[in-house]
Amino acid sequence: MPDKALDKVGQYLERFAKERDLALPPLGPDGVARIQRGSAVVSVHVLADQGVILFLARVADRPREDDADLLRQLLTASFTATGDAAFALHPESGDVYLRILRSVDGLDYEELEDLLHTIATVADHWDDRLKLVQNA
Repeated sequence: MPDKALDKVGQYLERFAKERDLALPPLGPDGVARIQRGSAVVSVHVLADQGVILFLARVADRPREDDADLLRQLLTASFTATGDAAFALHPESGDVYLRILRSVDGLDYEELEDLLHTIATVADHWDDRLKLVQNA
């Protein structure tokens, strides 16, 4: 399964790049690829041993400890305004990320394309918005 998952996602990412005339490096042997869409950088992680694909996009620095309003806004947006993506705090840095986690088994190209579009669009919107909030 691990090699199949890497091959499958690698082929999908090649197709994604070709259809958009993008020069993307191939999926690395570590199962990681990075794609820039707008101001968002989406990293795609194929966790082959677990059979999952993880999409991540960093959208903001670590929130201030006293910023309950911002955290409430992010949690609410995760429920109402982020599509398949959800906000998460990185366990080590505390930075704010958008994430999507899916099984590779049953993943087709159109779903991968949709997930990349969703996370990139949402991250592109929120990284700008959160920059304004954090700099205020």
